[in-house]
Amino acid sequence: MATTHNIAPPLLLPPGAQKMTYCLAIATDSGLVFVSDSRTNAGVDMVSTYSKMYGFGIPGQKQFTALTSGNLATSQSVINHIKKDIKKSKNHNILTMEHMTEVAEYLGEISTAEQEKTDSSVNAQSYFLIGGQILDHKPAVYMVYPQGNYISTSPDTTYLQIGESKYGKPILDRILTPDVSLETAAMCALVSMDSTIRSNLSVGPPIELSIYPRDSLAPGKYYRFEEDSEYLRQLKKNWDQSLKDSFKKLPPVAWSATWDKETKVIESSNESSS
Repeated sequence: MATTHNIAPPLLLPPGAQKMTYCLAIATDSGLVFVSDSRTNAGVDMVSTYSKMYGFGIPGQKQFTALTSGNLATSQSVINHIKKDIKKSKNHNILTMEHMTEVAEYLGEISTAEQEKTDSSVNAQSYFLIGGQILDHKPAVYMVYPQGNYISTSPDTTYLQIGESKYGKPILDRILTPDVSLETAAMCALVSMDSTIRSNLSVGPPIELSIYPRDSLAPGKYYRFEEDSEYLRQLKKNWDQSLKDSFKKLPPVAWSATWDKETKVIESSNESSS
């Protein structure tokens, strides 16, 4: 039986509302990890929460998770279009496709079509992460650009981000490799999200996390962490303390004096010989 769902009920916000967000998808040998925040900004006087994680699938055959950022009206229309195609059992819908590239292309086609309906004075661009697995194929993750084109993860690039991406990159670049466990990937995702929240007020809880084990072909384990989550509080506290402890162990700047002196001597010697 086909399934579609989004975790939180939709909010009706102005067409120009922007989902100031951070979404991340990680692909490992063991499966996929998805994380997204839920803060939506429709102006300085209207900040709300809105789920940005959606699931589609047929148990035992295929499973997909989509994350969205950008213009709220566009992304909401795209997701509704996908759901309608499924409900009407159209020949060309996300659950009839046999390859993840087809899914990415389909999502891009819908997105560009929806943007064309919007007044040109409004920034209608939205970005999407779509990941999942189809029976007899490997799990995969794609990022779909507003123009409809897309890129995928690879052994050298195990994750893709949309939204406020820069603050959460360091932990991902240092820890993630294709062979890390799903548990490790999930922890990296949450630390990445915490770092982003710490540095950017436009990103915030609730935080949604989905963990999809490879070849399960069933909806992944889903977690929703509210703003008062004790787990998020402990994660933040422990990560902050670990960073401070590591910082204290760094060699003092004074240790570089000898090296700098030797470097100058070498440079002076080279100049004399020339």
